[in-house]
Amino acid sequence: MKTLNLSFIPMAFIMACSYSASAFSAGEPGAKVQMALTSSAFPHQGAIPKQFTCDGSDVSPELAWSDIPADAKSLALIVDDPDAPTPITPVMTWVHWVLYNIPTSATKLFPNIGPENLPQGTLQGRNDWKKTGYKGPCPTFGTHRYFFKLYALDTLLPDLDEPDKAALMKAMDGHILDHAELVGTYKR
Repeated sequence: MKTLNLSFIPMAFIMACSYSASAFSAGEPGAKVQMALTSSAFPHQGAIPKQFTCDGSDVSPELAWSDIPADAKSLALIVDDPDAPTPITPVMTWVHWVLYNIPTSATKLFPNIGPENLPQGTLQGRNDWKKTGYKGPCPTFGTHRYFFKLYALDTLLPDLDEPDKAALMKAMDGHILDHAELVGTYKR
């Protein structure tokens, strides 16, 4: 069997050919658009204002999203802090908010949203205070990162009876079409 000698092909050409066609098709019809999650309260990687923390009013910030996959049947939101108890020696991820079965027709959550104002059909899970609802940043030491993660699912989940993050993630397994992430920081 003969071996093909490709040593004469410039490395830049080989590297360019290794990229998928989708890398060059941004903005073209049919190109995949990534979901986006934003907040009017803080930019990605920016500081979360005090009013949305335990040092302020401890109310939820506004969250808005776009580019949800057309075949999504529901959305789920998890907010957590992977820097607990301290960012120097984190030992756990502390969960601040769990929502699921958010309808895909919804495009935002208003600030200071309570259970009575959630989009119709939205169900709540338990945070690490063993309660439903939003509980804001309240770090013990240092600057913590807070991950707001929105998932588009190909199904409407059954009522999971106020699941914690682990139970919700297990129920979502195999159903995630796309996700978006917004990270905020807070230091006391």
